[in-house]
Amino acid sequence: MNGPEIHVTFPPDLHLFLTAGRTPAGRRVVTDGAATLGHVIESLGVPLTEVGRLLVDGREVPVSHIPRAEERVEVRAVERPQQVPGAPLRFLLDVHLGTLARRLRLLGVDAAYTNEDPGDAALAALSARERRVLLSRDRGLLRRREIWAGAYVYSDRPEDQLDDVLRRFAPALAPWSRCTACNGDLTDADKDSVQERLEGGTQRTYDVFAQCTSCGRVYWRGAHHARLEAIVNKALRETAR
Repeated sequence: MNGPEIHVTFPPDLHLFLTAGRTPAGRRVVTDGAATLGHVIESLGVPLTEVGRLLVDGREVPVSHIPRAEERVEVRAVERPQQVPGAPLRFLLDVHLGTLARRLRLLGVDAAYTNEDPGDAALAALSARERRVLLSRDRGLLRRREIWAGAYVYSDRPEDQLDDVLRRFAPALAPWSRCTACNGDLTDADKDSVQERLEGGTQRTYDVFAQCTSCGRVYWRGAHHARLEAIVNKALRETAR
């Protein structure tokens, strides 16, 4: 590019996205004189899903702003908790985030997910059609224009991923109300109505059950309940702060 030079700074939270060897924070950037500020930022490696306010010489501008020579651009990270206007807060997760999807569902958060990869185009289209926040560690996927809203998942550890999503979006929690397998709603079920789905040991040992209204899966407080309850209690403590 051979056009106006601008000075761009990024907050530390966004440094991991900057293209290696090209643009450390505070570097002068040569633009082509026609590209929008949003395009310039993305060309440096930063998904716009992670960008909050944009200040040019101290005044706020939209991503459609065309940079002019010698402008000083301050890129800020998304403010937390992030507000997603225009739709109920619900999520769509890519194929690599299955554990995170199940933990969000455990907390009663609407989290669409399939373990078969439908492809980037289909995910972006579903995000737009159902107005879901697309969660992904794929920066290219988050740059697709058709997505409704998106967020980069910063960690590869499910515990940290869950903490980050809860801090970023502060969704309302309703633990034990959603099927972790299919995302459907759970309802109380009496033992007689579900006994055909239970093994003999479960029938003899447990009396309290819930069933998914979508897929029919039956839930009870089995051997893994203590581990799941620890996840729920930690999330409730963190969101109560």
